[in-house]
Amino acid sequence: MTVTHHDLKSRYDLDAAAVRYFDDNGFVKLPGVLDAGTIAAYEPEITSKVVELNTQHLPLAERDTYGKAFLQVTNLWRHSDLVREFVFSPRLARIAAELLGVAGVRLYHDQALYKESGGGITPWHADQYYWPLATDRTVTVWVPLQETPAEMGPLAFAAGSHRFEYGRDLPISDESERELQQGLAEQNFPPVETPYRLGEVSYHLGWTFHHAAPNRSGVPRRVMTVIYMDADITVSQPMNDNQRHDLRSWMSGAEVGAVPETPLNPVLYRARGGAQTG
Repeated sequence: MTVTHHDLKSRYDLDAAAVRYFDDNGFVKLPGVLDAGTIAAYEPEITSKVVELNTQHLPLAERDTYGKAFLQVTNLWRHSDLVREFVFSPRLARIAAELLGVAGVRLYHDQALYKESGGGITPWHADQYYWPLATDRTVTVWVPLQETPAEMGPLAFAAGSHRFEYGRDLPISDESERELQQGLAEQNFPPVETPYRLGEVSYHLGWTFHHAAPNRSGVPRRVMTVIYMDADITVSQPMNDNQRHDLRSWMSGAEVGAVPETPLNPVLYRARGGAQTG
């Protein structure tokens, strides 16, 4: 089944102001990247795969802070041709490359993050703590699959915190929430927490600190993410157990010092030669 919508393939006009904002703040929110029809076409399949592949079955009250934050399902593209169309979107990948200032990007992995009704906070953290990669040219697109008002727990960012090195050794946890909430406030990195309109997405760097409030609404907050890395990035020596796990799981077969040219990490966009989808 193929229903690839035009706005997954066509170019998004990214203006210079948005790129400057991203460079200065480590994130940017972009309006109108996807239309309502595109989201309606892909959301049911993404949600179906989250339900099918989810392995978290404990009641919310019995989970730790991480488990209460969201249901997390990765590499959905490997389980559905329809989800693959979404994840491999040349439009989304090109925006990532243009924001990073690189010629192309390859896939690290996708990740559905569904915050259940009553789900707790997503503690302050930086994603790149988990990634054994040699540079900071990494970015995540965060795509809400519905309108996301404040009571749903939209993603919030500490503006400019991609240059803040304190806390980069902290996994997502109660400790990261406590230490980073204090550290970011002391260094005057203002939190930016605003609702997402339908079709609005955000991009944030791997070292940008971010968190999310609880979902106080009566419905799940459904979000699909794709993590991109510079197409020419190399693998670094893992610095912690989480990075060793990621190397095995998301870049299987890649060697330290080499570009991760594996079946799991196809190039999704390159400026010369156009989009490539493996």
